[in-house]
Amino acid sequence: MSAQVLDGAAIAALIRVEARLDCERLRARGAKPRLAVVLVGNNPASEIYVRSKIKACAEVGIESEKLTPEEGISTAELVEVVESLNAREDVDGILVQLPLPKQVETRQVLERLAPEKDVDGLHPANLGRLLSGRAGLAPCTPAGILQILKRSRIELAGREAVVVGRSELVGKPAALLLLAENATVTLCHSRTRDLAAVCRRADILVAAMGKPALIGREYLRPGVVVVDVGTNRLSARSDVEKYFPGDAARLAEWERRGSTLIGDVDPRASREFAAAYTPVPGGVGPLTVAMLMSNTLTAARARRGLAASV
Repeated sequence: MSAQVLDGAAIAALIRVEARLDCERLRARGAKPRLAVVLVGNNPASEIYVRSKIKACAEVGIESEKLTPEEGISTAELVEVVESLNAREDVDGILVQLPLPKQVETRQVLERLAPEKDVDGLHPANLGRLLSGRAGLAPCTPAGILQILKRSRIELAGREAVVVGRSELVGKPAALLLLAENATVTLCHSRTRDLAAVCRRADILVAAMGKPALIGREYLRPGVVVVDVGTNRLSARSDVEKYFPGDAARLAEWERRGSTLIGDVDPRASREFAAAYTPVPGGVGPLTVAMLMSNTLTAARARRGLAASV
């Protein structure tokens, strides 16, 4: 079977172009959309993610600022930072980069975000709107998954979708978004019995567990559409040779960096069984930042009472 590769990078680039045009229309009305990103401490991965988000803002035309509280900040102190941003009229979107340090109660911080500025879609009010099928700010990665499927003309209504992973960041909202598109959805997790058998029912399989190559051949039926959300690192040469046999580019990357990325689905299984699949990297990842830009502009319009067509 010759599988279609769902090019998330190309779809994300298109969404960014649309966002730039949207931002230009808002600026023509006197609005200056602005995103505030809160980065606590010195987590190297988080620093990379935040740089990519700030860069995307500049490309789209969204004003941005980065706040960098110290690693040892308390929950109460971080809540004060969030509430100060809630009160600012010039800030349309607030993103608190996760994970937060261990001493900070993440849920308490997220619950103090103004829902209308919560561009990561993680406030209970926004998750509740998603559950009830009302318009709102959806979490960026699940929203990106839906964009990949819809813009790739993957039929959703009436299809059986299986989501593996029940996190509030990806799994649960992805299941709700697919349900809203009239898919029949099964949400799986670590206690699901005979996970492979459940996955084999899927017309659309969303893998979001954070377990490298957990989903193998026995999980997939021919013709499935695979959306691989996982971003894991392989550091052993033997693993690179196992999962990417004959792939000189992957081996060269491992030799250069000491690791290479792999998703939650064995890439050999995707190529063998899937009708279409998202690669890692270059699949779901680029959509997360693109949808953050889209959410920030949605928040900017809503705060000013402007319609989406403005």
